[in-house]
Amino acid sequence: MDIHHPIFARVYRRVRRGMDQSGVAEQRHRLLAGLTGDVVEVGAGDGGNFAHYPPSVRHVLATEPEPHLRHSAHAAATTAPVPVTVVAGRGEEIPADTGHYDAVVFTLVLCSVADQAAVLRETARVLKPGGQIRFLEHVVGGGPAMRRTQRVLDATVWPRLAGGCHLGRDTLTAIQEAGFTIDDLDRFLLPERATPASYHIRGIGHRASD
Repeated sequence: MDIHHPIFARVYRRVRRGMDQSGVAEQRHRLLAGLTGDVVEVGAGDGGNFAHYPPSVRHVLATEPEPHLRHSAHAAATTAPVPVTVVAGRGEEIPADTGHYDAVVFTLVLCSVADQAAVLRETARVLKPGGQIRFLEHVVGGGPAMRRTQRVLDATVWPRLAGGCHLGRDTLTAIQEAGFTIDDLDRFLLPERATPASYHIRGIGHRASD
């Protein structure tokens, strides 16, 4: 099922380029370094990750539910250094075979999905035993005043302006509660000054073997 955010999608393509120049591109590169085999990318947006996949990746199945962003992702896939197939799809119902994939990648996506727990269950389903989850997300952070600001924005204007994004989700805890073991984690501010959207995590986890 498609999710339509036509205004946000058109704005996002410009905003994403600015974000990449301010440091997100480097974080994308770090996130994807060392990946191998077959990969699912959930919520690929306009394909901002595609240029950063290492040649050790055999194939990327990239899902994107927003039609305008998916159109841009198709174009980005034609110049990617690895084979990329872009398909319609939501994280709650990943259009991928069970137990087939070596890794699932999320980049600034788990903040906007309707049901984090369902998305993470689907992630576990499509991964091989021991398969990786890689994530780059902005999350709840700061002191009580900042967290309160994040909650207020999430309850009012932010999701409507930002394509369903929520600033105050505890995504790391959600990943752990879904049964993933965290192997590597970095917390950082981007931009480096504290704003409601500055608190980020980048990490690697794995699905426990059956």
